[in-house]
Amino acid sequence: MKATTIISFILVLIGAIVWLLVGLFDFNLVSTVLGTGEAGVVAARVIYSLVGISALWLLFYWIAYNPFRRID
Repeated sequence: MKATTIISFILVLIGAIVWLLVGLFDFNLVSTVLGTGEAGVVAARVIYSLVGISALWLLFYWIAYNPFRRID
C-alpha cells in the first residue's frame, strides 16, 4: 500500500509539472519526448492514463485514511 501511494504521488507530481509547462509555455513535454507518430500517441495516452489513475488512487487514499486528520 505504501509503495503504491508513493508511486502515485510521484506520477501525479510529474503530471502536474507537465501541465505547468503546457499552461505557461505551451510546451508538451510528453509529446516532445515520445514523438507525434502513432506509437508516440499511444504511449502518451498510456502515460496520461497512469497519471489519472494515480490521482484517483490518491483521492481514494485521502478519503479512506485521511492523513491530514488531527490527532489529539
